[in-house]
Amino acid sequence: MADRKRIVVVGAGFAGLHAARTAVRSTKGQADVVVVNPTDYFLYLPLLPEVSAGILEPRRITVPLIRTLGGARLVLGDVDGVDTDERRVYFENPEGDRGSIRYDRLIFAPGSVNKLLPVPGVADHAHGFRSIAEALYLRDHIVRQLELASTTSDPVEREARCTFVVVGAGYTGTEVAAACQLFSESAAKHLPNLHRQKIRWLLLDLAPNVLPGLDPRLGTAADEILRKRGVEVRMGTSVAEATADGVKLTDGEFVPTRTLAWCVGVRPDPLIESTGLPTQEGRLTVDAWLNVPDHPDVYAAGDSAAVPDLTRPGEITPMTAQHAQRQGVQAGKNVAASLGFGTGAQYKHHDLGFVVDLSGAKAAANPLGIPLSGFPAKVVTRGYHLLAMPGNHPRVVADWILDAAFRRQVSQIGTVRGWAVPLDTDTGAEH
Repeated sequence: MADRKRIVVVGAGFAGLHAARTAVRSTKGQADVVVVNPTDYFLYLPLLPEVSAGILEPRRITVPLIRTLGGARLVLGDVDGVDTDERRVYFENPEGDRGSIRYDRLIFAPGSVNKLLPVPGVADHAHGFRSIAEALYLRDHIVRQLELASTTSDPVEREARCTFVVVGAGYTGTEVAAACQLFSESAAKHLPNLHRQKIRWLLLDLAPNVLPGLDPRLGTAADEILRKRGVEVRMGTSVAEATADGVKLTDGEFVPTRTLAWCVGVRPDPLIESTGLPTQEGRLTVDAWLNVPDHPDVYAAGDSAAVPDLTRPGEITPMTAQHAQRQGVQAGKNVAASLGFGTGAQYKHHDLGFVVDLSGAKAAANPLGIPLSGFPAKVVTRGYHLLAMPGNHPRVVADWILDAAFRRQVSQIGTVRGWAVPLDTDTGAEH
């Protein structure tokens, strides 16, 4: 089998995982499919807010790749270079050793990283939300601020520590604010001196409404639920400057706080720019077949690929897990077809709807364009997540049942410190 063609997939997120699994199935095991990824797990990002809120244990949303790749080989490494002339991928393994691997076909799916904006102080005082480490840090940080607020005799300090600011009212920011606000309220009830203390949460975004770019009915439902819970939803407002003592907003107000969660969106993995291949809005230029022009052996999918949206001529597909997963499947089929296995096709996908978990018994969803909110949307949302996750279903359901039946444990884990999760990082989420 030494003459088997080799398909190398960079990244094991939604796009990379499904590209590798599809390539294995489509080639019927007659190709050597290799996935290069820094970790040995697939991270199910949509449920990350539930980790911060103590609903799910971290391992529930980390699905082991060794049991999920369906026959593809896993090479642990962070890809930092690609030579398209030599058809070789270069990487560094977790212990700092260098390595490389040759390919016959290459699929780029490194994902995305935190999106940075030139706002003074943000890189020093804010933390992102794209990894298990960041989710665990935020959970510990919230608990720590409440515990410190409970013991201080300074009312100004107590108010600052009980104020939490989330920037970005898209999927991530909205779900983080919803889940963590309920978590903080529950935690504060069991701490002395905080029984009458207001736990203040602010959700900021320069956009005119929550969940911009989606069905307005979803944004309206989410906005109403958050406001009823006491979250200050401040649209058209963001952070102008961040300091150790608080944040100055774009409307001139200064908000004393020790917490700034940065959820303003994502940008393509910096690996893409280093390749020297053509890009569009920072994403690798591909055609509707997910192939890089003038490079018949190179394909791309997911957040790092500028895939033409055939349902909206002239536009490219947005960075969503739904698109990434389906693009990964099509990329796997097209690569296999280029090697003589099956038939390829252009990528075309109509959105089937979106789901937004608002914690508690609340959610917002529009499956097949049908607007839902409250408990019916919650059922649809959790059902969707179980269908989309490639594994760990019984454990996830068990945690949901335990959370509904018993009081959450409120204590710091202490495994992740602030310096270990800087906002300015090149680690891709789909890694």
